[in-house]
Amino acid sequence: MSEKTQPPATEERRAEWALGVVLFAGILLITVGIFQLIAGIAALAEHRFYAVTASYAFSVDVTAWGWIHIGLGLLLVLTGWGIMTGRLWARIVGVGMAVLSAVANFLFIPYYPVWSVLIIALDVFVIWALCVYGQREAMRLGMRAGPRPR
Repeated sequence: MSEKTQPPATEERRAEWALGVVLFAGILLITVGIFQLIAGIAALAEHRFYAVTASYAFSVDVTAWGWIHIGLGLLLVLTGWGIMTGRLWARIVGVGMAVLSAVANFLFIPYYPVWSVLIIALDVFVIWALCVYGQREAMRLGMRAGPRPR
């Protein structure tokens, strides 16, 4: 019996795979942004919703966290939308926003540890996905990532 072998991955397949990963990253950014909005609204609506643990190095008022999460959530949703529409600026800003989201959630660990670690993991995946995707793949698939033809 002969063993069937698969043809090597072509540039087109890699580009399509990269596009799928970036679209997924955009959807994740929107999802994380919505999660941030919910966390912020919960912090503003009920100040005792989050239980603060004692002796944490970074102590911030829950109301301040609410506004931080709301602002970050809105920016993440807008950036995710930009990524899904193929904007280069959104991929660049998306990496920065995912880093900010991960840092904010690291500082938010004493208030809601499991949630914060989950969001940090999603942010790390988004950073990876946006860094893997290149300009060559974007241009090949018709996304607006490179210089516009004149």
